[in-house]
Amino acid sequence: MRPEQRTPFARYRHSLWLLTQRDLRVRYSTSVLGYFWSILDPLVMAGIYWFVFTQVFQRTVGNDPYIVFLLAALLPWMWFNGAVSDCTRAFLREAKLIRSTRIPRTIWVNRLVLSKGIEFVAAIPVLILFAIWSGAEISIDAIFFPLAIIIQAILTAGVGLIVAPLVVFFRDLERAVKLILRFLFYASPIIYGTSDLPEQLHFWAAFNPLSGIFSLYRAAFFPGELDWFVVTVSAVMSVAFLGIGLLVFSRTERAVLKEI
Repeated sequence: MRPEQRTPFARYRHSLWLLTQRDLRVRYSTSVLGYFWSILDPLVMAGIYWFVFTQVFQRTVGNDPYIVFLLAALLPWMWFNGAVSDCTRAFLREAKLIRSTRIPRTIWVNRLVLSKGIEFVAAIPVLILFAIWSGAEISIDAIFFPLAIIIQAILTAGVGLIVAPLVVFFRDLERAVKLILRFLFYASPIIYGTSDLPEQLHFWAAFNPLSGIFSLYRAAFFPGELDWFVVTVSAVMSVAFLGIGLLVFSRTERAVLKEI
């Protein structure tokens, strides 16, 4: 089928896939380790936190095996963190190409979400290998893993659509986003679980949309981590972020094109 015969959605999907492939090829074309770089960072972080909380200090948070508990949240966190960080330069890095093409501009954000998401999916076998090695059992709640991926993709795209255009007008926002992500890492249940928080914070923790997402991932190995109230709040907030992101993007698109 020729490009002009495709539906707008099919053309968008085709362009999105081509740009995502380009991103992945550029990222790993000159790399010796290639794919392994996408999992090395979370593995190193997980190893550090595992050593600190199991060998140096007496751990009072999380579940055993702790390395699986950590990776089940660290791997999706790297997807969210990497995509949002890259979105701060989404328009500034590709300014000339964006001005010279007529494809929908949301694609420049969604390609980053998709490429980081592919890296996350490619790292899932590592999580499974650690689960097998450490004796963690996979529960029936593993069927909710795809649901977690969908909710996280919606959330990440929504945040990216907010951040990407605003950074064009407020360049300091790029550094502010990095600080917010650093704070969000410790404010999210990554090295600990939502159930480890003081009781008075359980309700408020649900309003961090990453809390419900991480509980869905962890439920594959730790069924007790699944909290449907937290998951529901995360899903609603993710859709709300996507709606806000689309609104912000549509209101600022013309101004962004003039600015870049």
